[in-house]
Amino acid sequence: MRPADKLSVLIVDDEELSRRLSQEYLKTHPDLQVVGECENGLQAIDSILALEPDLVLLDIQMPKLNGFEVLEATGRRTGVIFSTAFDQYALKAFDQHAIDYLLKPYSQERFDEALAKARKMLGQAQPALQKLAREHAREHTQKLERIVVRDRGQTHVIPVATIDYIEAQDDYIQIHYSGKSLLKTQSLSELETQLDPRIFVRIHRSSIIRLSALKSLERISKDSYQALLHNGVSLAISRTGYERIKGML
Repeated sequence: MRPADKLSVLIVDDEELSRRLSQEYLKTHPDLQVVGECENGLQAIDSILALEPDLVLLDIQMPKLNGFEVLEATGRRTGVIFSTAFDQYALKAFDQHAIDYLLKPYSQERFDEALAKARKMLGQAQPALQKLAREHAREHTQKLERIVVRDRGQTHVIPVATIDYIEAQDDYIQIHYSGKSLLKTQSLSELETQLDPRIFVRIHRSSIIRLSALKSLERISKDSYQALLHNGVSLAISRTGYERIKGML
């Protein structure tokens, strides 16, 4: 149990030397207490959900899952300081409500500066900065290569290349891949913006397919078509969806 007057800190980094350095820098901050360390994204998800730390020192490039995928899977939106050797993710990091972005290697002074921001800004919004970051981040956002789903206490990583189709299910989406399916809390429209439009196409307000999973288009009436997938599934196509998919074939 940590004292109530201390802020809990979780260190997430795949490099042992970096974790050790964070521990060393934190020794000069008696109001902070390290409650755990993680060396990959899957460990980070479990620790964030179990420990609910006030502050997460989060690396970006890690085995299994990267830092952004960790935030997606946990729904973490506050108390994050990114620590990374790569400067190209800064805009996206602030779009994820990051308190600060530490570029390795960094000094004790730079580290202390980030912690001072954390003390001041935990629980507070940064609307102007976040709005600006979101605008820039959208321009530079890379399309998803993997989708992370938490289901019954387990973390599933779905490569988008294995997805056949995705359906809207009330407040969820159902992802069909490799003969399996999983539910994820997300809107179909939001996911659509994250997928590569050269690979995925929305054929109906309730479904998106991977173009290479399509076997054929079948006419079922004068102005009505359905998509037949290689896995044998048939999906309705709206008029807009038909025009969209016809232009891609």
